[in-house]
Amino acid sequence: MSFLVRLGTRSSNEFIQYLNKKNDEIQQIFLSKIIDLIKSVNVKVMLGDSTITEQKTFDPKRVNDFYQKIIKDLKDWSIQDVSISNNDDIRRIFTKFEIREGNYLISGHMSIQYHVLLYYKPDQRVIEAQKELSDIIDLTKNKEKQMSDNSDQFVLDRLKEKGYKDFDHQKLFEIFYENDEFREKIYKEIQNEIEVDFQELSIKKNKLIKELDNLLVETYQTSPVLIDDTRLITGEEGCLCTFDIEFIKNKTKEGLFDPRKISETVKENIVKRLDEFSHMLES
Repeated sequence: MSFLVRLGTRSSNEFIQYLNKKNDEIQQIFLSKIIDLIKSVNVKVMLGDSTITEQKTFDPKRVNDFYQKIIKDLKDWSIQDVSISNNDDIRRIFTKFEIREGNYLISGHMSIQYHVLLYYKPDQRVIEAQKELSDIIDLTKNKEKQMSDNSDQFVLDRLKEKGYKDFDHQKLFEIFYENDEFREKIYKEIQNEIEVDFQELSIKKNKLIKELDNLLVETYQTSPVLIDDTRLITGEEGCLCTFDIEFIKNKTKEGLFDPRKISETVKENIVKRLDEFSHMLES
């Protein structure tokens, strides 16, 4: 019989069953390590309504450092550097590694997936900047409405002052929109009339938004559970440690192979590699 060998998958083959037991041991050691690494602490943060509260968080760098230590010890393996993916509020720290034994390739994957929650630092400046930003938004909205309400008649009056008296409204506005220099001058006069500089307000607003962004703080949360590839892809919190065995034929990987054809020497080496990895996790 041929198998797609993901360790942990049910099999009637005696050797694969033995590897599955080794894999279960690795999984439990790995989970125990992760549980210790993601121990949370309480930090004070500020909500959008200026309320100060406590939020639990862990330090992803501890997991990153743990992965770095493991791959450093995997001296004979081909290693993929530890990476961090960033998809909106979901992040993943992961690494992959592989080694060949005879015509068989052992591939490992360690990963942890967690959510990122944003809060403000408990800083008085957050409240002040929010108030300034709110005032600018309200002022801009009110002045834009005032400008919209008064601009039509204002434009017509200015055009008539300049001698355009014998045209209907449509013709007057055609003249206005065809003359860029004249239009800009009229807009400037309208802004002066309502005593507001929209460009200056826009600059202030963007500065305040940037300042508030700099006052944000990230917190991290995950679940101390083992998940599989499917749950990882769908964005669930948790950690993953998997091993696959593939057959190499003519330099091509084949997931389907008959484990009964693995030589005793290769079997011993595969077990040895898993045991070495298990000892690295424990150290």
